[in-house]
Amino acid sequence: MTETPHETGDFAATFQIEGRPIRGRAVRMGAGSISPILDRHDYPPHLAQILGEAVTLAALVGASLKFEGKILVQAEGDGPVTLLVGEYNTNGNVRGYARYNPEGWANLERVNKGGEPHMPQLFGRSGRLGLILVHDSPDIQPYQGIVPLNKATLAQCAEEYFDMSEQVPSSIRIAVDRSASGAWTAGGMLVQRIAADDARGETDEGWREAEMLFATLTPAELIDPALPMPELLYRLFHEQGVTLESGMKVLDQCTCSEERLVNTLSQMPDESLRELVEEDGNLSIDCQFCARHYNVDIARVTGPVN
Repeated sequence: MTETPHETGDFAATFQIEGRPIRGRAVRMGAGSISPILDRHDYPPHLAQILGEAVTLAALVGASLKFEGKILVQAEGDGPVTLLVGEYNTNGNVRGYARYNPEGWANLERVNKGGEPHMPQLFGRSGRLGLILVHDSPDIQPYQGIVPLNKATLAQCAEEYFDMSEQVPSSIRIAVDRSASGAWTAGGMLVQRIAADDARGETDEGWREAEMLFATLTPAELIDPALPMPELLYRLFHEQGVTLESGMKVLDQCTCSEERLVNTLSQMPDESLRELVEEDGNLSIDCQFCARHYNVDIARVTGPVN
């Protein structure tokens, strides 16, 4: 019998609480997605955890997209971490990348004495979170919403984004952890209130009930491989009834390729490219997301030398 995506351990899916004005999404990632992404870069543990949260958040938001494209969760600032990107493609592919200052990070760890850093510590006072929707169609411009990174966690900042940018009350829980064997796992859940209308009537009471039940969710439950997601949802919302869709399988898969790289380099000024060329006549370039290495002959991306 073929497994549904949410039985594989790496999936993103939507769910519906029956008879309640709530829509939800659930994500779990492990050996096929988040673990290789975080292992590849060998970030400090807390930074790897935060990057895992960004990738999980991207999958949570992207699970309900109705178009072909991708969503980027992008955090940036002037703190020890200057850039953090989690990306989810509607075909189920995910990737992530962080850029940080090692000296600044070491100072932060000394101040925190091993404690988990909060967002302003990571990104500084100018830190901001952007959720960027990019359609595959070149005729549709990307959409970007931005909020400050002034809360303790990435999930809390994302809740503020939905409240301020989309006026959609939301509750988000994300957990990322590394086992004793070194494998990373991540889990996330998002519930949102559906606005009142003539058919539904007032939705405040149903939303308050869902929030109270959702507040009992623990990080351990989100990432427990022995607790299937349908069982976890039943544990939370069994009195109301809940239906989990089959969802999308999520995989660690970068979108980089030599063809894309050559096309990008061909649009850069020849003078700038020639300044970067190695002694063997090649441009040596690594993908920041997947760490794949490319050697591109300079003659492929520049015009003839006068």
